[in-house]
Amino acid sequence: MTAHVWVKDDGFLFTGIFSKQRAAFLNDGPPSAAARRADLAKLKQALLARQTAIEAAVSKDFGYRAPYETRIMEINPIVQTINYLRRNLTKWMRPERRRVALHFRPGRTKVVYQPLGVIGIISPWNYPVSLALIPLATAIAAGNRAMLKPSEMTPATSELLRSMLRELFPEDQVAVVTGGPEAGAAFARLPFDHLIFTGSTSVGRSVMKEAAGNLVPLTLELGGKSPALIGPDADIEAAATSIAFGKLANAGQTCIAPDYAFVHEKDAAAFVAAFDATARKFYPRGAADRNYTSIINAKHYNRLQKLIDDARHKGAKIIEVSDAGNSDSRKFAPAIVLNVTDDMAIMQEEVFGPALPVMTYRNLDDAIGYVNRKPHPLALYYFGKNSEDQQKILMRTTSGNVTINDTLMHYVQDDLPFGGVGLSGMGAYHGHEGFKSLSHAKGVFQQSRWNFARILHPPFNKTTDMVIRYFQR
Repeated sequence: MTAHVWVKDDGFLFTGIFSKQRAAFLNDGPPSAAARRADLAKLKQALLARQTAIEAAVSKDFGYRAPYETRIMEINPIVQTINYLRRNLTKWMRPERRRVALHFRPGRTKVVYQPLGVIGIISPWNYPVSLALIPLATAIAAGNRAMLKPSEMTPATSELLRSMLRELFPEDQVAVVTGGPEAGAAFARLPFDHLIFTGSTSVGRSVMKEAAGNLVPLTLELGGKSPALIGPDADIEAAATSIAFGKLANAGQTCIAPDYAFVHEKDAAAFVAAFDATARKFYPRGAADRNYTSIINAKHYNRLQKLIDDARHKGAKIIEVSDAGNSDSRKFAPAIVLNVTDDMAIMQEEVFGPALPVMTYRNLDDAIGYVNRKPHPLALYYFGKNSEDQQKILMRTTSGNVTINDTLMHYVQDDLPFGGVGLSGMGAYHGHEGFKSLSHAKGVFQQSRWNFARILHPPFNKTTDMVIRYFQR
């Protein structure tokens, strides 16, 4: 089986594999619930059997990532997703009965969920296993075929995924294709029945443009500057602990990491001290700690350093909360950035690293106003005890998802949809919504032998008019 197809006159083009999958889908028809559950079980077993190899491959691609972090941030969410999908699959596949208006009775209506066909998945480098296999598991649960294009920035992990999935599934069901940006663009031009992309907003625009030629529907999981708002009545130590976990896991290379913190001015010093203490507790050896992840490559390491340098040059105060980083190992020291202003690059682009800008407010409405003047984030976090303030945050801000009094945890709630809004993305693929996103909801009306609708057939008469007037009331 080939991993990809090279076509000389158009760069990387994957029409051969796509055509095989489309033909197999049309020939075989939708797989049964039992077949889907079996495929999901097979995927889970293969994942767990290769757990050590996966941890090693991811660490190799990053320069270093602790096995524990890969296990808790990637392997476990995939396993939980597969378990959830298998548990609910039969129920979701059942036709849904819908209401029939009186004048169409005794006809019957239902919605039948059928597979779309061939799903394209473009996955990113920051969580190269879970952000590839969770969409894949969802596509399988919905009865689809799938082509996966992982990031070229994690070659060891991509090769492991390609090898594992080739052993599990025939190429006309699941295939992994590889290549750089040109390959990604060619992949996005294929006439998929649905395309899932996870990555940056800028690349998301390009993917959407390429897919538009075939009017391919998209799920875009992007990012943005996800704020952590700390209410005036919040438990500062608990908030700092949660934000430190969300910010420093994977060295901040997480699309839903808290990008910046907004804290009441009376609590600013206490929050900084608590964040500093928590970071040192989590990583006693600072950036050199064995549980602390490297930045993916030199380009991104230098980008983070430029954000810090620019902020410092424009008046920010930088507090490194551990020993200095190391450019050779690409371990970037966790940092708090104070006195930030909107003209600083660190407040204009997603940080995607272990630097936390901290802003202060006097009135919670001012913090809400600031968030609302910015593009809608992928996630929003609020810490506070007051239920009225919680409702104010929920009702007056718009974000992909919200976690209250913690960070990241909405992502691993199996029954919640996950997705962005505006510049942070469109569509969702977790929970029941994920199954629906990758299914066609086909409305079906079944007419009965005797029905009122025949009264409306020509030739029209007074009875027809009476019926029409009755239903216009």
